[in-house]
Amino acid sequence: MPWVRGLTRLPRLLAIGIALCGGPPAPTVAASVDSGWESDVASGRLRVCIWPEYRGVSFRDPRSGVLSGIDIDMAKALADDLDLPLEFVDSSFARLIEDIEQARCDVAMFAVGITAERSRHLSFSDPYMASDVFAIALRNQQRVRRWEDIDQPQMIIAVARGTWHEQWLPQAMPSAQMRVLDTPSAREQELRSGRVDVFLTDYPFAVHLVREARWAQLIEPPGPVHVTPYAYASRSGLPRWAARINRFVADIKRDGRLRAAATDHGLEAVIQP
Repeated sequence: MPWVRGLTRLPRLLAIGIALCGGPPAPTVAASVDSGWESDVASGRLRVCIWPEYRGVSFRDPRSGVLSGIDIDMAKALADDLDLPLEFVDSSFARLIEDIEQARCDVAMFAVGITAERSRHLSFSDPYMASDVFAIALRNQQRVRRWEDIDQPQMIIAVARGTWHEQWLPQAMPSAQMRVLDTPSAREQELRSGRVDVFLTDYPFAVHLVREARWAQLIEPPGPVHVTPYAYASRSGLPRWAARINRFVADIKRDGRLRAAATDHGLEAVIQP
């Protein structure tokens, strides 16, 4: 399939970048992580925040309403491990901190990038994936063919509101103009209409979009640019609950559930050991 040729270099780029990145130390508590967390999940069910437009991670099919992605699988696995009924709560990166601090969900499971700003408000597990930044352009144009074409005057780059790309882009590509949009679908619409030249995204979204959309052209960086570790996020001040989530991350890495889900969704190149 010609439209996936650009994906062949992604695993190599991510392997280099992942070796350079790391996350914060895992939360620790003196007591066993197998007990004491139950009072932190007071609703009697596991409420998991997701971003339902996140291809490959927590995507809701607009026609069928069916959810799919690596973190849909992992949320089901966590609910099974805890023996709790599962409830998905729609969220986004723009609402992430508020949704968790207001206890609208118990944990965010949609490949949440660990950033300094988020770490001031949230408790993160050990990383389970990591991704660099990638760009998507229209296949039938000649203006943007290489990464070096992006940071140019008059170039308009779309990013999704609340993502780490929003903070990173002005410093990394100062010559280009940034347009912040509320949803991934808005990025795609602006690109296809010609109102922006490219949009920024990550490996999970890029790998799925390029395979599914013949109009999409992947623009890869020549090497690691800004590799960000991804983790599960929960409310600060709940050390036993944070430790239990981290125990789950260790379990799925050890017993193969993470790798199996990553393989199912084409994301094995970016899982963390």
